[in-house]
Amino acid sequence: MIETINESRATREAEKGTMFRNDPEALDTTWRNKLIWGDNKYAMAALLEQFAGKIDLIYIDPPFATGDNFSTDVSIGEDEVIDYTKQASAIEELAYRDTWGKGLDSFLQMMYERLLLMRELLSEKGVIYVHVDWRTSHYLKIVLDEIFGINCFLNNVVWCYKTRQFSKKHWNRKHHDILVYVKSEGKNIFNWDEDGVIEPYSESTIKKFKNKDKNGYYRLCGRGIQSSPIRSAKDVDPIWEKTHPHLVVRDYLGKGYSPPDYWNIDIVNQAAEERNDYPTQKPEKLLEKIIKASSNEGDLVADFFCGSGTTAAVAEKLGRRWIMSDLGRYAIHTSRKRLLEIEGCKPFEILNIGKYERQYWQGVSFGSKTKEQTLAEYIVFILQLYRASALPGSAFIHGQKGPELVHVGSVEAPVTLTDVQKTMEECLRMKQKQLTILGWEWEMGLHDVVEAEAKKAGIKLKLLNIPREAMDKRAVDAGDVQFFELAYLETELEHDKSWGYKLKLTDFVIPNLDLIPKEVRDKIKKWSDYIDYWSVDWNYQGDTFHNMW
Repeated sequence: MIETINESRATREAEKGTMFRNDPEALDTTWRNKLIWGDNKYAMAALLEQFAGKIDLIYIDPPFATGDNFSTDVSIGEDEVIDYTKQASAIEELAYRDTWGKGLDSFLQMMYERLLLMRELLSEKGVIYVHVDWRTSHYLKIVLDEIFGINCFLNNVVWCYKTRQFSKKHWNRKHHDILVYVKSEGKNIFNWDEDGVIEPYSESTIKKFKNKDKNGYYRLCGRGIQSSPIRSAKDVDPIWEKTHPHLVVRDYLGKGYSPPDYWNIDIVNQAAEERNDYPTQKPEKLLEKIIKASSNEGDLVADFFCGSGTTAAVAEKLGRRWIMSDLGRYAIHTSRKRLLEIEGCKPFEILNIGKYERQYWQGVSFGSKTKEQTLAEYIVFILQLYRASALPGSAFIHGQKGPELVHVGSVEAPVTLTDVQKTMEECLRMKQKQLTILGWEWEMGLHDVVEAEAKKAGIKLKLLNIPREAMDKRAVDAGDVQFFELAYLETELEHDKSWGYKLKLTDFVIPNLDLIPKEVRDKIKKWSDYIDYWSVDWNYQGDTFHNMW
């Protein structure tokens, strides 16, 4: 659990100035929607225990465009500005390798593993929509046939759209395919006559229904009786209807036509109100059609490549429960912000699956032994990555690298203040003054406290993150694993009655500064060039941070 959100910004703004504000204790928290950061393979595996057979609708928009990656373009410097492409983070780079490292083969393998889990999560009435394009649709169709069965293939929906891009070398590519499968043949929901799903009649069709009674507008037509002279509505005379009621029928105007499997829906253009500049953002109207057709209010909807959060936003507005996940931090940030802008947004949680992923890795890499042997082998492995030698015989000091002693944090839990204190006590007993602690996660606010304690004890202390690459054999074999200093931020808040507040950034540690090329570092003249993103909540209420600006 990273964060629990009880109230959206839009709800807070709507309630401003009213006597009654939402009381977090009065909220219905029997269910909280879930936004999960991390590899969806591990997220879905963790969800199986509680949600197998419980999800009614899954929509996914996987990364089918091979040229896409997680890098971003930034501008550096003041007088002489240079454009620099910031590479993907380690976790994103590994995911990109897993997806496209061997081209289409690795993409299909990645999808196969995840689609198997999605089928397990679907309820008996469940439906899955897989959004693809011309690059992968025909390959994924075969994979889906194998997992769900050919008889469970419902539709190949074609989403047609217009863009400014055009080609003189081939037919302009102006559609995506959405492959639709059901969990169990004949048991799925399909609300074809729902508003927003059904295709409305044209004006010319509506004009033909001129008559009206208590049941609505209608036209007269023949019953199909051979002796009847009536063959169409234009043959019917109202007088004839009165004298020969058994030969005519009233054809009432319904909501519209049963929807076809091709949809003309505009993309999210630059002027669209819902646009949030996320590269692969899909229009809300597209998801609205899918969610209305294949789920009912209160049903559980999931999207395991949630991107900008369109599925979550639409599911929220339509009264569905939801579970979303994505690997990218930016995707989670964008989705969180988008949900906070929905008035009446129900409580949701932001979670990660780091511990579960590490436990799985530890079991596969060092399992099939006793718990003690597994732990010992894990510690030795991390020490070797850090290029330290094992130092047995101590409960907290696990290794040594030159003059520094080394402690390796557990896979199971974050490094706590107690862990650090006991390790420093052991360090002093061994008459050593340099200590490095390696950890996956850290207790909140640890940095300030332990830094002061280490200084008081005369110990030179380093806190280093164990990187996720440690779990990737290719990165280990290639020597790509690097340990970085724990990120740290120190601020001061100054108040001036004449103009307000001033926030001063007094100190910070950037974990991967060494990864920035020298020619880029030479151009950096101000501290703000180091900052990817910052935000302000002008009306913080002590519970949820609302990034207003």
